[in-house]
Amino acid sequence: MTERLDSAQPYALGLFRIVVGLLFACHGAASLFGVLGGAPGSGGTMEAGTWPGWYAAVIQLVAGGLVLLGLGTRAAAVVASGSMAYAYFKVHQPGALWPMENGGEASAMFCWAFLLLAFTGSGAFGLDRVLSRRTSEPEEQTTEQTPVAA
Repeated sequence: MTERLDSAQPYALGLFRIVVGLLFACHGAASLFGVLGGAPGSGGTMEAGTWPGWYAAVIQLVAGGLVLLGLGTRAAAVVASGSMAYAYFKVHQPGALWPMENGGEASAMFCWAFLLLAFTGSGAFGLDRVLSRRTSEPEEQTTEQTPVAA
């Protein structure tokens, strides 16, 4: 059974990446564009340039989209993980110690999920893999070389 699960690991990781990236991008889209219920608390949109909410929403939308596509997954996941760590410790943790008490469960889960993706990479179905295959394929020489006599 372990061998069968191990063989499916890249696919499970790819699906995990897609779901986490989609959920994160939806948070950003809700705050920036007012879709899907709008920004948390107000239900509308974030005012452009407000710290830290608007910048967090931009990071959520961009990093979530990149992770969803599997493009620059590791770098995007590091940025996303850091933004969620900041959100947890600056916004939620001062209210109470535990995430259940301070409303920081989503921030904590996103932080650790993106940290995992930063270490594991995109898994299956990612554009990272497609692009790395194209660049690693040896180029065929189409020109014929003639020996030079000295």
